[in-house]
Amino acid sequence: MKHVLKYIITRVILTIPMVFILLTFVFIILRIMPGDPVSAMLGAHAPEYVIQEKKEALGLNKPVYIQYVEYLAQLARFDFGESMIFKQKVSSPIIEKLPATIELGIFGMLFSLVIGIPPGAFAARKRRSLPDFGIRLYGNIVWCIPVYWLGLMLQLVFGIWLDIFPIAGRTGTKVFPSLFERTGFYLIDTLITGNITAFLDVLYHIFLPALTLGIYLSGVYIRLTRANMIDILKSDFILAARARGIPENKIVYNYALKNAFIPILTMMGLQFALLIGGAILTETTFSWPGMGRLLLERIYSRDYPTIQGIIVVFALGISMISLIVDIIYALVDPRIKY
Repeated sequence: MKHVLKYIITRVILTIPMVFILLTFVFIILRIMPGDPVSAMLGAHAPEYVIQEKKEALGLNKPVYIQYVEYLAQLARFDFGESMIFKQKVSSPIIEKLPATIELGIFGMLFSLVIGIPPGAFAARKRRSLPDFGIRLYGNIVWCIPVYWLGLMLQLVFGIWLDIFPIAGRTGTKVFPSLFERTGFYLIDTLITGNITAFLDVLYHIFLPALTLGIYLSGVYIRLTRANMIDILKSDFILAARARGIPENKIVYNYALKNAFIPILTMMGLQFALLIGGAILTETTFSWPGMGRLLLERIYSRDYPTIQGIIVVFALGISMISLIVDIIYALVDPRIKY
């Protein structure tokens, strides 16, 4: 236990320089890109003296290294600063939008595991058969499909042609916003208030965007599960289990799949970064009011502080998920030592 605690502390400390390096890159790239917040606010035809006054008010007339040092000092006080465009604390929209992205990410990951792992195990069991070929073909296709195109196709089929699921938003018009003022997580808030109708409405709206993310990420789990299952099914303990007359289903899904799950855990941590990237496009496609959509909106308006604040939150989230996966990895596999 002492070794695990030491490992956790070390990983948390190592997260600081990682976030620092990422933030430095983002800070520099934002300031060398064409356009700036003043141009976004005033337009291209504003008088020069007005532009200079606005830059001075926002501190954009200072040398970049001065702006950078001031921002780091601000960040050291756990202050993300104030939006240059909307004149509000950067933390306010982040706190408001973060629960939507977390809910979508969790359900998207669940869908990807359900759609990816069982078919991968089945393909390994039916190796070199027609089902195996079909499952591998599916995995390769969904891995190559752009997530925004997949979202549009699901909207077209299930939202417009079949009219089964809504194509935008987190809730319907009949659900009152006051239900979601406790935690910001709509599923939790509806359960706390005991409003089952609103709870089902939230599930109804999250299904299609989460399914889009799940399908998009399932391809890698199919390939990884199949590859590991094939190796494990050749192991001596599997041959011994078959010799004892244990049913094949139990051997494949109880024994082999449990051992194949260890590298899948590692992939789950790595996929979280991809999940964030997919969430940005998925939230835009489905008008989902989350962090990804917020980031895209603030990039268009060149709102430097908000963009930097969102990147910091994403970096910390990815680091935390990676740490949790590593700890679970050690609990699943006793051979792992810290």
